[in-house]
Amino acid sequence: MIAPRKIRFEAAKKEKENLHFRIFLKCNADSEELDRQFHKLHQELFSSYDCSRCRNCCKMYRGILPEDDLEHDAACLGLSKESMIEKYLIKIEDEEGKYETKNIPCDFMNPDGSCKLGECKPENCRLFPYTDQPDRLASLYGVLEVIQVCPVAFEIYERLKEIYGWKYKRR
Repeated sequence: MIAPRKIRFEAAKKEKENLHFRIFLKCNADSEELDRQFHKLHQELFSSYDCSRCRNCCKMYRGILPEDDLEHDAACLGLSKESMIEKYLIKIEDEEGKYETKNIPCDFMNPDGSCKLGECKPENCRLFPYTDQPDRLASLYGVLEVIQVCPVAFEIYERLKEIYGWKYKRR
């Protein structure tokens, strides 16, 4: 598995190759079978991977919280909703009812890599890198973004190339 600190570099080296594989999957993969393959690889690789030793997702993205969760999340921090917004969040202008953390890395990341929100961590954070979610075929551009951040997602994509017997032909 690629070291978290090297993931952007390694993904950049394979950017064209990964785009071509995405096109191959779009034209050749069965959606349900691809979802099963993603899910199986996700389960296998994450069963032995300690995300707390990486946290690239927390380091490279802002946390996003739905407005409906703010009261509960603030209580997890021992804050009022208003205090939490003032201290950590800004409203996302183009999206109704969503807030994001003010900074990158995520404002909720503790120095040890754990999340200040603990069990109140937003759903989008809990589900990242989304490699076990349905309809991967329709969201392969999203996968290309995720493999630049998550070593496990990168490895899943590389193993899918092996499963499909796919080789990159430089043009």
